[in-house]
Amino acid sequence: MSTEKIIPRQGFSVIFLWLAILFNVCLITSNLFAAKVFQLWDWCVLPGAVIIFPISYVINDCLSEVYGFRKSRLVIWTGFAMNFFLLLSSWIVIALPGAPFWEGDASFRYVFGAAPRAAFASLAAFLVGSTLNAIVMSRMKVADRGLHFWRRAIISSLLGEAADSAIFIPIVFWSSGVRVILVMMACQVVAKVLYEIIVLPFTSVFVKRLKSIEHIDTFDSSISYNPFKIRDID
Repeated sequence: MSTEKIIPRQGFSVIFLWLAILFNVCLITSNLFAAKVFQLWDWCVLPGAVIIFPISYVINDCLSEVYGFRKSRLVIWTGFAMNFFLLLSSWIVIALPGAPFWEGDASFRYVFGAAPRAAFASLAAFLVGSTLNAIVMSRMKVADRGLHFWRRAIISSLLGEAADSAIFIPIVFWSSGVRVILVMMACQVVAKVLYEIIVLPFTSVFVKRLKSIEHIDTFDSSISYNPFKIRDID
């Protein structure tokens, strides 16, 4: 008589699910806002995504700090999948013939019709930057024995945002020249990290409260940081 091994399902709290949803919404919204470019000073040009995209890094910090790298990695991959779904859906809708009386075709294509190169750059930059942010948060937490959340939040965001910009900007603006690319990278990294620093007091309070509500404070010891092991969430 054979016996079947029953593997218990992995559970997620309601708060975790809300954070994961908000993370995905921030990413998708950022892709739409990126169509607008604004200028702060004569030398500083930024995409509209800078208004909302840093929130995804704040959420990433919270997820990694409270739930650990493995669950954060899962959320990052859901964000990647949803971004890809948005791009694919956009290309399909753009390909549909517009009604003769509709005058918004050009504007719609401009906002939703990311070129393949820009789309690839966006997906790759997000995946690398967010994963690096989570890994740094995880490793520094163990090294700091759970202390100095503010330090690892800033350092992880700095490295993650730098990696994101180092991938996205050169691929998309490769014809703009080295100087322009470097200035754009510096502007984005500084703006996004300053964003993180400004909201850090609120993030710290939220993380402390979240740990208390969830009764969890994960320390990632002896785990795999392989970014592709998304089924490993225990």
